Amino acid sequence: MVNAAKWVKGGTRMKRYKRGALCGVVLFAVFCSGCTLAKTGVNWMRARDQLNKGVTAFRNAQFQAAINYFQDAVNLDPTLMNARLYLATAYAQQYIPGGESPENLKNGQQAIAAFEDVLQRDSNNSTAIASVAQIYYNMKQFDKAKEYQRRRLQLEPNDPEPYYWIGVIDWVDCFARDGKLRKDLKIDQPDPKTGGVRELPEKNRTELEKENGPLVDEGLKALQKSLDLKPNDADAMAYLNLMLRQKAEIEAKVEDRNADLKQAEEWVQKALAAKKAAAEKEAAKSS
Repeated sequence: MVNAAKWVKGGTRMKRYKRGALCGVVLFAVFCSGCTLAKTGVNWMRARDQLNKGVTAFRNAQFQAAINYFQDAVNLDPTLMNARLYLATAYAQQYIPGGESPENLKNGQQAIAAFEDVLQRDSNNSTAIASVAQIYYNMKQFDKAKEYQRRRLQLEPNDPEPYYWIGVIDWVDCFARDGKLRKDLKIDQPDPKTGGVRELPEKNRTELEKENGPLVDEGLKALQKSLDLKPNDADAMAYLNLMLRQKAEIEAKVEDRNADLKQAEEWVQKALAAKKAAAEKEAAKSS
């Protein structure tokens, strides 16, 4: 069984309205309206000042200070969507992917809650949806991560990224289940005689096919779609290789298994060639 290589690469609306007063209180209403507008204008300017200070702190990696500025901006002007997005992103910067300490998990949940706050006001905000998906992936909550990637697909069907991440998530799930089964059966090490991957017993292979089969099919289609939209993506090629190896694990016939492994190796070579071409192109720009 092949170990996973580290190929992994994550609108504002404002409404205002006024209501008139009856003639008996016209002067009072005008006076109060002027006070309200003046106060709103001050808050508007103060909110954007706090936003600008927050952006400066954010760019200097002073994330806690940035959070304070962005929160002040939101309090001063709840309609300021950029402040809400920056606030959520600043929380996300404090989360360490994969870290399982209570404090780190709290940071991740705070970031998710802040992005969800954005989505309550703009349910189609693709930045917030993609960010939540990425955080859930990093927290190993793969079902939720896939759910949000599917939401991205509904909004951006021609974006290769959500297809890529659905394929990655499907592979992670298949690989983990396959690895656990092999470990339980004590066949997770290469065959000492051939040096190759040991075959699963027929009974176990059939059980694994029932669980992994649908994910393998979905993952292969998603990764291929990602490549259709972004043909030179070496990361998608690499995961297509890995998913084909998971497909080989559940094949009933030896010839089908060998065909999958051959195709997987072809994608490895394509991925290496794509990475080399990208590196050469980048070097040419620098020279």
